[in-house]
Amino acid sequence: MDPCSEIEYEMPGFLRVHKSGLVERLDGTDTVPPSPSGDSANGVASKDVVLDTAANISVRLYLPAAATAEPGKKLPVVVFFHGGAFFIHSTASPVYHRYAASLAAAVPAVVVSVEYRLAPEHPLPAAYDDAMAALKAVVAACRPDGAEPWLAAYGDASRVVLAGDSVGANIAHNTAIRLRKESIEGYGDKVSGVALMHSYFWGTELVGGEVAQRGNMERTLDLASGGKFGPGHPYINPAASPEDWRQIGCGRVLVTTAELCLFVERSRAYADGIKAGGWDGELEFYEAKGEMHTYFLFKPDCENAAKELAVVADFVRRS
Repeated sequence: MDPCSEIEYEMPGFLRVHKSGLVERLDGTDTVPPSPSGDSANGVASKDVVLDTAANISVRLYLPAAATAEPGKKLPVVVFFHGGAFFIHSTASPVYHRYAASLAAAVPAVVVSVEYRLAPEHPLPAAYDDAMAALKAVVAACRPDGAEPWLAAYGDASRVVLAGDSVGANIAHNTAIRLRKESIEGYGDKVSGVALMHSYFWGTELVGGEVAQRGNMERTLDLASGGKFGPGHPYINPAASPEDWRQIGCGRVLVTTAELCLFVERSRAYADGIKAGGWDGELEFYEAKGEMHTYFLFKPDCENAAKELAVVADFVRRS
C-alpha cells in the first residue's frame, strides 16, 4: 500500500484524513449560490460579502422582504454559525442556505451566516477567532456609516443574537464567553441573546442518561484542535469553567434540542447548569420529541421543524 494513501482518521460518511495530510470531505461540499434578487420561495435576498478584508471574514447575508416594507425600520441581527463537527459545511451548503433564509423571513431579521475556517487544516481555536472577528465586523457594519449597505440600513446592533446549531452552537456560546472578556469598543461586552440549537458539548464524565462515546469524541476533538485540548476543556464543557459561564456575555439564552439527539443530555445539563451557576439572565428551553440531532436541517418541512423554527424566531424577535 502506498504510505501516502494510508488513512490516519476517518469519520465514516463525513471525513477522511490521510497520513500524507490529504483531507477528503465526504459530506457538506455541495453549494448553492446566493439570491441577490430574492428567493422565490420566501422573498429573502442574499449575497456573499467580505466584511473584514484584513481578518479575511466572509459571510453570506440574508435580507428579508419585510426590510424594505417599512423604510427606516431597523431589524434584529442574527450572527449565525453553521454546524459540521468543525470539519465540514459552509455558508453556501444547501441545508444552511435554506435554514438561514427561512430564519430571516420568520423573524424577520438580517441574518449573517459566517464562513469560519475548518479543521483539521485550521485547528481550533481558528474557528473561535473567526467568530469573534465576525461579530466585531458585524457591529461595525451596523453603524450608519458602515461599509456594508444592508447592515448599515437595516441592522440594529442593539439587537444582536449569536446563534448556531451543533458545533455552531458551541461557537456561539464561546463567542459570548469571549465577548465578556474582550468587550468591543463602542459596543460593550454583551449581545442581546444567544440561541444554541442542538449544541455540541461534551465532558470527561457522562451526564444524565448519556451513552458512552468517549473514545470517538476524544479522537475527533484531538483532530479538530490539533491535539491542544479534549472534552474536559471549557471550549467543549462549559461546566469546566463555571466563573466564565456565569458571566456569559448576553442577557438571554435559548437552548433547543431533540429527544433522540446524541447531545440531548448536554443541552439539558446546560440549561440546568447555567441557572444553577448563578447567571441571572433569561433562559428558554425547548425539546422536540421523537427527533434526531439537527433534524430540522434535513426535514425542514416537517411539523416539528416548523415549531422549532417558530421558537427560535420568537426568541430573536423579542431581542
